[in-house]
Order: sequence, then C-alpha cells, then structure tokens
Amino acid sequence: MASIGLARREPRRHSPAMHDIRLIRENPQAFDAGLARRGLEPLSAQIVAADAALRALQTDIQGSLARRNEASKLIGQAMAQGDKDKAEALKAEVAELKTALPAKEEAEREQLGALQDMLAALPNIPADDVPDGADEESNVEISRWGTPRTFDFAPQEHADFAPALGLDFETAAKMSGARFAFLKGQMARLERALGQYMIDRQTIEAGYTECATPLMVRDEAAYGTTQLPKFREDLFQTTDGRWLISTSEMSLTNAVREEILPEAALPIRMTALTPCFRSEAGSAGRDTRGYIRQHQFWKVELVSIVRPEDSDAELERKTRAAESILEGLGLPYRKMLLCSGDMGFAARKTYDLEVWLPGQNAYREISSCSNCGDFQARRMNTRFRREDVKGNEFVHTLNGSGLAVGRTLVAILENYQQADGSVIVPDALLPYMGGITHLSPTS
Repeated sequence: MASIGLARREPRRHSPAMHDIRLIRENPQAFDAGLARRGLEPLSAQIVAADAALRALQTDIQGSLARRNEASKLIGQAMAQGDKDKAEALKAEVAELKTALPAKEEAEREQLGALQDMLAALPNIPADDVPDGADEESNVEISRWGTPRTFDFAPQEHADFAPALGLDFETAAKMSGARFAFLKGQMARLERALGQYMIDRQTIEAGYTECATPLMVRDEAAYGTTQLPKFREDLFQTTDGRWLISTSEMSLTNAVREEILPEAALPIRMTALTPCFRSEAGSAGRDTRGYIRQHQFWKVELVSIVRPEDSDAELERKTRAAESILEGLGLPYRKMLLCSGDMGFAARKTYDLEVWLPGQNAYREISSCSNCGDFQARRMNTRFRREDVKGNEFVHTLNGSGLAVGRTLVAILENYQQADGSVIVPDALLPYMGGITHLSPTS
C-alpha cells in the first residue's frame, strides 16, 4: 500500500474552477482539442451539461430563497390587514419552501461534487508551443552543454563502485527495505555539500527566498498542487491523515493558497532544501539498482508565483537557474522540451534537464521545470489584484528542481570516477567538504 496508516479523507469541496468553465462553454472545440493533445477523448459536452444542471439547481434554490423571504414579509402585511386566509396560505407556502430546500441543496452539493470530480481528473491543457506526441519519443532536444568525458577505462555505474565509498544499500534494506540508502562518512558529507551548494546558488545568485517548510500537509494542500486525487498511491500518508510531501512544491506553492495578493508582491520566488517521500507506486521495476529512484531523497525545489503575462519568461529564468547548477559542477547535460503526452498532470509547458551518466551511457532526467499557468491557482483559489483595476485574477504558478540532490550525487560519482575506484570532488563543492578532495574506497 502507498500509505503508512488507514486514514482516508477526501479533499474539501471547492467550486469547480480547476478549468475555466466560461472558456469551456464559449469554445468547447478548443478545450476538446487540448484534451486530444493529452490523448483524451472529448469531454466538453459532458462538462457543459453538468455545469448547466448545476446552474439550474442554483437558480432554483436562489428563487426559492427569494420567494420564501418575500412570502415571510407578506405574512406580516396580511396579518396587519386582517386577511387571515391569505396569511395562512402564505405560511403554508413558506413551510413548503422550507421543507423542499434541503433536498434541493443536497442535489446541488451532489451536482457540484460530480462536476468537480470530472474536472479534477483532467490534466492541464498544453501551451501552443508544446510539441504533440504520446510519450518521451516525441520530446524535442533544445540544447546541450558540456562534452562527455573520455575515459581510459570502462566507466562503471555508481551502484557497482559507490558502496565502497559509503553508499550503503544493504544496511538501509535491513531496517527499511528496498529503495532506501544509508550514507556514511565522506559520502554523507558529499550529499550534504551538494544540498548546501545548490541552496546557496539559488538564494544568492538566482534570487529565491529560502524557506523551511512542513514535511507533512493536509488534503487541501495536496489537492491544490494536484497530488490529490490522481496521484494518491504515489504518496505516503500518516495515521492522522496528513501526507508526507513528495516535493516541497506542495508546501511552497500552498503558502499562497486562498490569498489575494497585491500586484506589487509579485513575482514571489521561493526555494527549499527538504527531504521528499515517494512510494514510487507507478514505477515498479524501474531503476531498482542504485540511488536513482528512492522512497526518500533530498531535493532543492524552486517555486514562482507570477502574473500571467510573466510566466513564460519565468519558466526560462527558472530553467536557467537549474542549468547553472549543472554547469557549476561541470556535469554535461541536455535540455528537452517535453511533448504534450509526456508532461506532468499540472503542467502546460515543461523543460527537462537530463544529465549525462557515463556508467549508463545515457542522459537521465535530473530536473523538471514546469509552467502550470493558472491550473494550480484555480485549485488553491489564489489570485492577485492589479493596481487601479477592478476585480481579481488568478496568478500563474511554476515549479522546478534545482536540483534533485541524490541524482546529482549519482552524476558526480559516475562523471568524476577514477580507475582506482575513487571519485574526485568537483571544485565548486570543495568549500563545503571540510578539506576532502577525493572520495576514497574504504573497503
């Protein structure tokens, strides 16, 4: 099971705003075309019909309430005029309206829930410049940086030589099972140095505000950043119903949930270095060896809250902040634009950074930077108010890894490995290593 407790609660009901109902009503063909790019059947007709039924119920309820209030006032007038028959008829009408309202309100709740569930299951609509495609085979390479190192020996995968350096899978397995690691000595120091290096670069150079966030969140927060309801099985849950964060995006982005922000407060850029917890329910059999795919790992997350017109540029800025870490560590990588079928559920556009792993002779994902548009903001009801403009607008949210610490550790081990089994520490990390310049085998 994907939980560590038996508690099960559903997210609190909100208005069905994760997709813009007005836009679906006005241009259902465009909405269906966007779903088709995600590999989904057209659903606009069902959504519009459900929305119409909901609005009809709401209109009926409002009419009943208005008539009840009106009739209640008329009772007093009829009594003052001595018209007892009219007063009794009005009392009977008020009683009938009062009796009928609970059933109507329950029907409204059920219809609202049905519409919300329908919309909550649908992913974000891809941006126009996202390439079409069903899977990673249709992703587009945008650029490459660095030249993979030429070895004078056959490079190994980290799982084959890193245990002698302190990356201990056996000890972790004894206490926790598969997909955990116990880092010792110089290896633990290297991982800690990586996290500190990343958070320093993102705060000092990229302008993100460092945050220390909760590692557990409630249903509403997991719903707001779309981990619920679709990805429930990828999360760990506590016995009191909270969820361990799979990424600090969950806590960082929800820092502005249900707020109306002044325009002057934007952009907001936040970062955190936290442990992350994933059940990896959907990845059975993948990366079972080594440190690539773990149930518990460290990651530096980058979250931005911006005006709609600024989100495209913010995605480029965010991706560049992640790239700078790889370049600072001298790790060759490539930048990929994901196709419509390979993007995450909440994303409208995503860049993946893939680092070169010589032991695998392949590029592997190490960062994913996404523009979610107003998709998460609608679920969180997060808006902003422009200066001298009436009304509020939904913000745009963006997130990205800057970077996944464990995967970066793997990349350093494989790219900086030596023939004798040692690993050279990259220059950028030396100030964090307490004088350690090499990781040397201890067994």
